Amino acid sequence: MSQLHKNFTDAQVKELMERYLNKEIERKYIQGILGIKKARFFILIKNYRENPDSFSIQYSRKNPTRSIPQPIENNIIKELAIDKKIIENKDVPLKRYNYSYIQDRLKTKYKQKVSLPTIIDRAKENGFYLGKPKKALHSREVLTNHTGELIQHDSSHHLWAPMAKEKWYLITSIDDYSRFMFYAVLLKKESSWAHITAVQTVILKYGCPYQYYVDNHSIFRFVRGRDIVHNNHYKFTDDVDPQWKKVLSDCNVKIVYALSPQAKGKIERPYGWLQDRLIRTCVRENVTEIKHGQEILNQELSRYNHHQVHSTTQEIPYLRFQRAMAEKKSLFTKFIIKPPYQSIKDIFCLRTDRIIDSYRKISFNNLQIKVNNATPGETVNLRIYPMPNGISEIRFWCNNKLIDMQNIKNDYIQGVHF
Repeated sequence: MSQLHKNFTDAQVKELMERYLNKEIERKYIQGILGIKKARFFILIKNYRENPDSFSIQYSRKNPTRSIPQPIENNIIKELAIDKKIIENKDVPLKRYNYSYIQDRLKTKYKQKVSLPTIIDRAKENGFYLGKPKKALHSREVLTNHTGELIQHDSSHHLWAPMAKEKWYLITSIDDYSRFMFYAVLLKKESSWAHITAVQTVILKYGCPYQYYVDNHSIFRFVRGRDIVHNNHYKFTDDVDPQWKKVLSDCNVKIVYALSPQAKGKIERPYGWLQDRLIRTCVRENVTEIKHGQEILNQELSRYNHHQVHSTTQEIPYLRFQRAMAEKKSLFTKFIIKPPYQSIKDIFCLRTDRIIDSYRKISFNNLQIKVNNATPGETVNLRIYPMPNGISEIRFWCNNKLIDMQNIKNDYIQGVHF
């Protein structure tokens, strides 16, 4: 009975106060009847004594309910209006309002603190509410018991920054157990090398995971009949290893393929939370360049990994990852360069074979390259490592021996079908 005005009338309480003053009922009995403590009783008796005619227990607020300062009100409507324009853009993969994002935006951008229910109320009052979506038929459960047991790797092609007027690729790698995201990069073009770079980043920093989980994209898996022009009719699914798969093989990392988009969705699409906030922030920051978009992505990635409580695990991904490592619940193993190779450039690379001609040369994308220490008629394996400075290092291997190293411009490897 903490809310006295909901359980008693003024007349009832006045009667009890009067009977106490007339010494008809002791204080402890009145406290028991009203369900109040000693301090509250003496406040009531004091108020009654001072002005018995106007005495009342009815509660009235000093400020109107649901009232917030006008500047906050204006910013809520402003942010909701921005979201509405994003949702109405058919080229952007956002279909709903994100009131939690707006709450964070008010706090970080305007230094204004407001409750989530207040934002939702304003959304309903001003036509910025779409109702709750239908619940998904599947639950994105954690299927693993160790960190490093399953790395979900994927890419998504969307209009992440509408002002840029071009779609970019978002490549991510996320640990299934901890939901810690190891890698997130925006690119204008998707390639085998881009995905090899993602693998290199994860493995060199954390070690070799037990297995990767990917879809059936041609970068990850050769599938018979997908490209009749470029693939011989006698090659069956998995008869030919794509470049990305060869790298994983050299690292002794297994690969699991999703048999359908639905199967992959049952584990986790990391884009839901990340892409939502990435797009909304890119719109508000008027992002037109991919470098600026990457800066925002890095900020959101840090927020996701180190501050966001994951809806499935109910833990912050980084803390869950660190706890798993501390408790030895990890299937990451130390990366070791596979013999006879000598450098990471021999492992995280593009590969192709050529036959040495009688002049000890090979032909590579219309470029004639003389190979030192080569024997005519032998097959040489080229391990090509593109570098950020526009140069690719080619390491020539023959009969398990490194026979030569040369540098060429990255332009020469563009267009080569790896």
